[in-house]
Amino acid sequence: MNLTSSEANDFARSLVSSIKNIGNDVEVMIAPPFTALYGVSEIIKGSVIKLGAQNINENEKGAFTGEISADMLLDLGVEYVIIGHSERRHVYKENDELINKKIIFALQKGLSPILCVGELLEEREAGKTNNSG
Repeated sequence: MNLTSSEANDFARSLVSSIKNIGNDVEVMIAPPFTALYGVSEIIKGSVIKLGAQNINENEKGAFTGEISADMLLDLGVEYVIIGHSERRHVYKENDELINKKIIFALQKGLSPILCVGELLEEREAGKTNNSG
């Protein structure tokens, strides 16, 4: 929830121009807010930049107000989806079971999931990133 559609579009334009000569051994992906997916998808079209989404619902479709389905993402050209981000785990109480469902569903739909297993900002700032418990 950090960029408006206009800001995300500006960022995407800047990214496209800044990586024009990037090598083939690097993969670049951008995951704007849902409200900016279409605009950003148009801006990155024809570039090496891949489009990602910040979340996905684990259901095919239905009455899940405010959620986004795999088909909605695929229709916009999304190839990647971020799943299990620390805010989703801690603020929205997404557990490993739900995250697993999302991963499996994304794979079934042909999306490439990016599984987050990182720490909270407070944990990183406290130097607890590499602690195992």
